[in-house]
Amino acid sequence: MVFEEVGKPLRAVERPIPRPGPGQLLVRVHACAVCRTDLHLLDGEVEIANPPRILGHQIVGTVEQWGEKAPAGDARRVGVPWLGWADGTCEYCTSGRENLCPNARFTGRDIDGGFAEYTVADERYCFQIPPSYSDEQATPLMCAGLIGYRALRMCGEARTLGFYGFGDSAHILVQICRSQGRSVYAFTRPGDEEAQAFALELGAVWAGGSEESPPAQLDAAIIFAPVGSLVPAALRALAPGGTVVCAGIHMSQIPAFPYEILWMERAVRSVANLTREDGNELLALAPGVPVSTRVSTYPLEDANRALEDLRAGRLTGAAVIVP
Repeated sequence: MVFEEVGKPLRAVERPIPRPGPGQLLVRVHACAVCRTDLHLLDGEVEIANPPRILGHQIVGTVEQWGEKAPAGDARRVGVPWLGWADGTCEYCTSGRENLCPNARFTGRDIDGGFAEYTVADERYCFQIPPSYSDEQATPLMCAGLIGYRALRMCGEARTLGFYGFGDSAHILVQICRSQGRSVYAFTRPGDEEAQAFALELGAVWAGGSEESPPAQLDAAIIFAPVGSLVPAALRALAPGGTVVCAGIHMSQIPAFPYEILWMERAVRSVANLTREDGNELLALAPGVPVSTRVSTYPLEDANRALEDLRAGRLTGAAVIVP
């Protein structure tokens, strides 16, 4: 399912099976979760420099070929994330910050992704999938889980957290927070009682609309929804010294707000991409919680419907494309 230009739906095409080069893996795609970043790419809010491009960056599949010629010795199952390649030599890569590499390439934006039957990936940027997860259940961990986990790390030792937007990332992260003894307050679209009930089911201590004030001050807040007006709303809910973490790759304009809600050493910061360290930590942690993911599956040819269901908020959990 190929992206060709902004404003047009993905188009089904037949292509030859791609050939891996040195250091690459040919992966037969078993499942690929849909991410809000896919909507940002589709809408032109995040640019695809060289279309056409196959979207999809939460991939789980089996290795069919290693390198240029060598066949796979076994059907090893791997996950392919958003970060598909980094140069390894810049000041960011050499200081443990490969997520900020200026030459990085991203799966489903610069490299063909997983809305297909096959993809090619750099072996160094693939993860081993825990055996306790099915293909479909593992896919949201590859981005929703990873970005949520990186955002949580930026919250430090915060014990009381607010999640603004309760979708695929938040439904994973609330389970981790519960296992760590943290309290989560879930903020949803106003009136979305289904999402609020889902948050409470997974362990949130309170759930309400994004316009509401929580019953306790927050040590930290993570904003998953791409809505700039949530930044001042989250700041108003923070205790002194708290942090607002913006977890999306794109957000609408943040409105002006009075300095008094930032004062008292409150902070606002963003999350960019992921590192392999994030992935290894999360995939070691998730089975022990255990993190359970809720997914709705779609056949490959229905990728556009999956994207529109995500856009309209018709999902609890993650949409997953299954070729």
